[in-house]
Amino acid sequence: MDGRRGRRWGMARRVLVGVGVVVLVVGVGVGLALFQPWRLVTTRTADEVLLVPTSVGAVVVPPPSSVVAAVPSVPPAPSVPPAVPVGPVALASGVFRSLEHATTGSATLVRLADGGHAVQFEGLDTSDGPDLKVYLSDKPSDAAESAFGSGFTSLGELKANQGNQVYAVPASAALEDVRSVVIWCERFSAGFAVAPLERA
Repeated sequence: MDGRRGRRWGMARRVLVGVGVVVLVVGVGVGLALFQPWRLVTTRTADEVLLVPTSVGAVVVPPPSSVVAAVPSVPPAPSVPPAVPVGPVALASGVFRSLEHATTGSATLVRLADGGHAVQFEGLDTSDGPDLKVYLSDKPSDAAESAFGSGFTSLGELKANQGNQVYAVPASAALEDVRSVVIWCERFSAGFAVAPLERA
């Protein structure tokens, strides 16, 4: 009897160990899929053509005075309405403020020649992470981080955590309400960074 009982206990123990190993493997797999810890040390870089160059902190250099020549006086031309710019025009811009992760770079809201809109990131440098999205937010950039999880228009997945990149803005977006652009981790409801979109 004792031998049979011992064999049964040995079999039960092997089954328990097997179940424990399976649970551990599944748990590790699920944890890796959710947290993707390798993204803490990976880098994805984008190098898209910017719609408008150097949107924040640009310096306009006047021409040297030596090349300015006297212009003979002519009668004033009849007044005409100013021409509407035909190319992309920067409407609002700002530099990123770090939230959960140190971030640098700038964001610019651009009106396109066809009347559409886009947002460009210039010189972005932030951490990589899982499930990162780009939001246009109706909250000011100095709002609490948790506020950016609502009242937004999604521009889709963050293309890369470094470099220049451009995102199309849906025609349905209420741009009059937009006050900032946010890099947001949807999986963990955490903000990586936010930039104000201050009207130019």
